[in-house]
Amino acid sequence: MKFKANVDIMPLEALLDPQGKAVSASMGNIGLSEINNVRIGKHITLEIEAKNIEQANDKVNQACKKILCNEIMESYSFDITKI
Repeated sequence: MKFKANVDIMPLEALLDPQGKAVSASMGNIGLSEINNVRIGKHITLEIEAKNIEQANDKVNQACKKILCNEIMESYSFDITKI
């Protein structure tokens, strides 16, 4: 079976996000001062061959832990759909 995963990786809340801070500071300059506390992360899509959704979930979890996410500085979440 083939699955698609959408992975979101974000900096941990306790850590400074310099990109997000820069974008937050710029919002007022473009007339959007109501927007603040911007956090910037990564969005990754993956296609997975697996016997079932549980196996696909395990494979994506391994990929996140081993290569996609630095868990010292980032957190991740994902959803998987059958394609």
